Amino acid sequence: MPTPNEQDLAALRFQAAARDLEHVVRSIAQRYIAQEVPLTWRLLHAIEAEALADLGFASRHDAIMLGLFQRPGELAYPETDDPVDFGRSNALPAVFAFAVSAYERAAQSADAARRATQRKNAPRRPRAWGG
Repeated sequence: MPTPNEQDLAALRFQAAARDLEHVVRSIAQRYIAQEVPLTWRLLHAIEAEALADLGFASRHDAIMLGLFQRPGELAYPETDDPVDFGRSNALPAVFAFAVSAYERAAQSADAARRATQRKNAPRRPRAWGG
């Protein structure tokens, strides 16, 4: 079995940190989702700040790894109460991508639950064979 080299180990550490950060962001976003707070630019920035300041996350990863998840200063995004819209862009900072994904999953779950409720409450048509 080949011995992992430094690049392989660094890639594994990065993947572990990304999964950890995703979990932190999803936990933060879920608080807002549960309160039905819409995802605005201002909230997205707040989620980012809270996630990157999370002491548990920071204690589990070294400073170099943490720096990889910092949004570059030249990537400026609005800080308004307008709804988040990235258009067709899929090049998002990690925290933004994780938060948007959490909101999208919650919306899909809510839509599925709403459709299930509508089907359950729909009037039943009589069937020719009974039942």
